[in-house]
Amino acid sequence: MPTRTTVADWTITASGDTATFTHASTPPRVWHGRGFAIAEADLAALDKALGEVMKLPVYWLARGRRDAGAGDAAVWSEPRHDPADGSVHLAGPCRVEEAGFAIDLVHLRGLRIRIASFRAAGAHR
Repeated sequence: MPTRTTVADWTITASGDTATFTHASTPPRVWHGRGFAIAEADLAALDKALGEVMKLPVYWLARGRRDAGAGDAAVWSEPRHDPADGSVHLAGPCRVEEAGFAIDLVHLRGLRIRIASFRAAGAHR
């Protein structure tokens, strides 16, 4: 049975080994299998949403089904800020879904590490 979590403007549905993210107003641009770009203003809320999903039992069950290296930040690029449109780009393993984008649950940890590091460094300023 899917688990649904809402944080700020994000709704996350986690089921099996996948989390699907949808945004209430401004959906991110997604390149199937290559990455996504979101508005810089939405980055903090996405970071918080990732943390909430990582607290769910479905996340830990998915992690337990994979090898110990799953969740490594290396599967995601360092975030790149695009000052032209105010978005932040991340290359990594995500998929286009009808209502947003999907990421295997085991890759959420690595994504959260990259986003948290970017935000802490103030790299977009």
